[in-house]
Amino acid sequence: MANSIALVTKFQPILDEIYKRESLTAILDAQTKPVDFMGANVVKVFKTSVVGLGTYSRATGYPAGDVTGTWEALTLSASRGRAFSIDRQDNDESLGMAFGTLANEFIRTQVAPEVDAYRFSKYASWSGISEVGSPATLSSSTVLAAIDLAGQTLDDLDVPAEGRILFVSSAVSAFLKAAVSRYLANETSADRRVKNLDNMQIIQVPQTRFYKGITLDAGATSSAGGYTKTSSTGRDINFLMMHPGAVLQATKQAALKIFTPEENQSADAWLMQYRLYHDAFVYDNHVNGIYSHIKAS
Repeated sequence: MANSIALVTKFQPILDEIYKRESLTAILDAQTKPVDFMGANVVKVFKTSVVGLGTYSRATGYPAGDVTGTWEALTLSASRGRAFSIDRQDNDESLGMAFGTLANEFIRTQVAPEVDAYRFSKYASWSGISEVGSPATLSSSTVLAAIDLAGQTLDDLDVPAEGRILFVSSAVSAFLKAAVSRYLANETSADRRVKNLDNMQIIQVPQTRFYKGITLDAGATSSAGGYTKTSSTGRDINFLMMHPGAVLQATKQAALKIFTPEENQSADAWLMQYRLYHDAFVYDNHVNGIYSHIKAS
């Protein structure tokens, strides 16, 4: 299996880099605390809660307080995979490009969008987060007020202002361009993109991966797979304002296996197998760190 191992060693860093470049939620990976995987499908996280201040007594001193620490077991539920086969001659006749570009395109066009869509849907659907009272279709005249209300909501819930991220749909991004204006001086070109607002980084998300409610295709046939917005109950997201410390993005396995035509026992073909075992969670004591604004259906 030397050839397969060498190819995996070569391709895995490339795939990781493609994922980080194409995935919009990868920015939250760095904020994820170390986790302890227990068993086949469970990740453990430690939760701490403490009681508030009490009255200090000059006679008896400090009032005693309770500290509660518990391990919460979270079950991973997204186990995904796919195998691709490229005939040896097809690959040779394309000067190796058929198999060489396969992994790149697969991660860029299929894996990264699905991972983003899965995570955004989980966060927007999580019980206890803040959500706009009535779903609404925003416009350039209403978008800033909606974002201000979201920020005020998180402020009132004592969510740290530093480090918040604003994920917006492509439509909301366009509304922000129209709502936030500037005057040109001697510039010969203009960049109208709003990249930061009120000290928040803005990340534009294609609507096709920005839903509350998605359905993962089981991929029962070679021509089926991926995800779709859940029929009848799925909703478009306008924006998510969140503090990265509120979420946990756990990946237990992102495994790539490559087999040469000599190693492949079922066909004279190159074979790539990819498995992704992951999930996304919102910490119970940090649900205040997410505000979701849903678009009217």
